[in-house]
Amino acid sequence: MKEILNHLFEHKTLTKEQAREVLMKVASGSYNQNQISSFLTVFMMRSITVHELEGFRDALLELCHRVDLDAYNPIDLCGTGGDGKDTFNISTLSSFVVAANGIPVAKHGNYGVSSACGSSNVLEALGVKFTTDHDQLERNIDKYNICFLHAPLFHPAMKSVGSIRKELGVKTFFNMLGPMVNPAFPKRQMVGVFSLELARMYGYLYQQQTDTRYSIVHTLDGYDEISLTSPFKLISDESELLLDAENLGLPRLQQEQIQGGHDIKGSTDIFLQVLRGEGTAAQQAVVAANAGMAIQCARPELSYQEGVAQAQETLASGAAFDLFKRFINDN
Repeated sequence: MKEILNHLFEHKTLTKEQAREVLMKVASGSYNQNQISSFLTVFMMRSITVHELEGFRDALLELCHRVDLDAYNPIDLCGTGGDGKDTFNISTLSSFVVAANGIPVAKHGNYGVSSACGSSNVLEALGVKFTTDHDQLERNIDKYNICFLHAPLFHPAMKSVGSIRKELGVKTFFNMLGPMVNPAFPKRQMVGVFSLELARMYGYLYQQQTDTRYSIVHTLDGYDEISLTSPFKLISDESELLLDAENLGLPRLQQEQIQGGHDIKGSTDIFLQVLRGEGTAAQQAVVAANAGMAIQCARPELSYQEGVAQAQETLASGAAFDLFKRFINDN
């Protein structure tokens, strides 16, 4: 690690293979916590290159405990986190709306690091027990169209730096990697990223995966999801567009309207209110926006507005809450 750190301190970058090799060694326990902290800090002080991101991704995918759900052709809805906006758990809620719409979902998630409550925090608080048991995961996606893949169980490299990330409390390049390293290797993805620069890097890397349908979104005022607070960039396998709330048939929102709970209890309260159809109009709208875009990604014959309309109908009918209750009772 000493040579790598000196290399980086001289403002040099890593090749794809060097990045892969470092992360492989991180996962194997070859470095101590101070070395790993120093390494992570470098990438908080400068932008990551696309080759570094690709190398880190390849290492995590090579090391992960893969779960084969190819028969279901699932979609994942996952954001990088790290936008500092502390919204409620929009992508997790959207995942249940998409599943209730009949589209299989392999949701990849983790505890909150730079936010108060990540997807794993809220689901654990509501009773979900995380597992790597393939039969259980397949049964969940077969019965409920959704399973949850808790990142540290599937990624030894992520687990080995979990305490360091928590102590740092700020976004690291592991935030950038989360959506790209789903251990089910889904061929359909709705991805939110915290910067336009990262959206373009994601677009470049996803273009190499010619068998994948993807929608990468970044809202221009800084959100790693469609927040409806300003225009958002959409980079997909079909096009690159700048869209706004009105393109989805939804209202423009203010940032304070989509704030999350200040702790896990506050977050779970919002989560359940939205699923029950008791959330505010703004909360329901932002979930419909993200779920609707994921539905359109999975069903490209739909327009964006049609995808959103299907999401709104699923929320309003109570189907998403009903599915969630059955999923929780069985897990």
